[in-house]
Amino acid sequence: MTNPKQINGFSKLNKTQRREWLAEQFLSGAQAEILSGFDAGDPAQQGVIDNFSENTVANFPLPFGVAPNFVVNGKTYAVPMVIEESSVVAAASAAAKYWMTRGGFRAEVVATEKLGQLHFRWSGSPQRRAALLNGLCTRVRAKTKVLTERMEARGGGVRNIVWKHLPGVAPDCYQLLVSFGTADSMGANFINTVLEAYGRELERWAADCPDLAADERQLEIVMAILSNHTPNCVVRAWVNCPIADMAIPVNGIDPHVFARRFKYAVDIARADPYRAVTHNKGIMNGVDAVVLATGNDFRAIEAATHAFAARDGQYRGLSRCRIDNDTFHFELSLPLAPGTVGGLTRLHPLANLALDTLGRPDAPELMAVMAAAGLAQNFAALRSLVTTGIQKGHMKMHLQNILSAFRATAEERVQTEARFRGETVSHHGVREFLATLRG
Repeated sequence: MTNPKQINGFSKLNKTQRREWLAEQFLSGAQAEILSGFDAGDPAQQGVIDNFSENTVANFPLPFGVAPNFVVNGKTYAVPMVIEESSVVAAASAAAKYWMTRGGFRAEVVATEKLGQLHFRWSGSPQRRAALLNGLCTRVRAKTKVLTERMEARGGGVRNIVWKHLPGVAPDCYQLLVSFGTADSMGANFINTVLEAYGRELERWAADCPDLAADERQLEIVMAILSNHTPNCVVRAWVNCPIADMAIPVNGIDPHVFARRFKYAVDIARADPYRAVTHNKGIMNGVDAVVLATGNDFRAIEAATHAFAARDGQYRGLSRCRIDNDTFHFELSLPLAPGTVGGLTRLHPLANLALDTLGRPDAPELMAVMAAAGLAQNFAALRSLVTTGIQKGHMKMHLQNILSAFRATAEERVQTEARFRGETVSHHGVREFLATLRG
């Protein structure tokens, strides 16, 4: 390989040319050939995938799995999950099957409001805002009606506008905080389009509004963008049953002992941020897998979730557990803003198929399924932690990854699984055992 030089016009190259450039500058020929091995068989389908991003040189496959036996609000689902981490789908499936015979998961959408922000500098005084707000709202709503009427017909639209002063940034820094309903779409493009239109109208308002004095006419738009913080777009999921019915098929543990340990583990995550981060990561294993499978934005949902977990000033576990009158209650509340129309949900062939698998849910139903997947994952992880320990299930799946790394045959897999059944799995130990098998 030569010393890489700056390249101009890389985005204008076709995929073959980009691969050739990588091979010349950074990869060997054999390495570069790997890229083409992951192309979709259907050229038309590959063309759709290539248009999802820029400068594409290959597809990056992830496992698409299904967790069966999920009962959510009385409806049975096979939940699609896209994730590369071992044991997540298996754990979610086991928890779903466990709760299927105990009433299943219940879920309710608490609110579906999303937010956007228009930041601007204004020469007027903070005291004048209240007198001007109603007129300003009426004007910007009327002038942007053409952008919102279709969303309003679907039950969405602009819900509320608040004019805020941000003196901590600068004395002349202000913000319009706008609340939206976006029906079954995630709504990012709609929100951003409306906010930018509000910005243009705000500049016109400052130039010609008769209610503004001469020293109030200076206004500069800084930026207009949705907020991924969605504390008013929340879903709650829960399970409950009498403790006497909670047979735990692990080490013959007494159900009451299990319930007490389980609650203790949840309470620790509520009190200790170090534990809470790992606790919530486990919840998001389940949530993100469904988010990815359905073509939604897992980065936005992750960011919103962790902000929500710290909403009282301390980062806390998102789930709660209580025991009342010998009944076990376990629940989860989290902000979710997925879409079932628009974006990749229709364009990506597998995302579209995932929604078909779920029965073409609307956005609130999908929120319920995602929350149930997160609660199931949390239940499975905590059940392992307070009984056998987390590594038993993890290492069983980890063994398969080690065997794949050593290109084990089907017969070698069978013999290695038998050798390490009930024992600690290590990379070194598996390598030595395979070396013995292979002579």
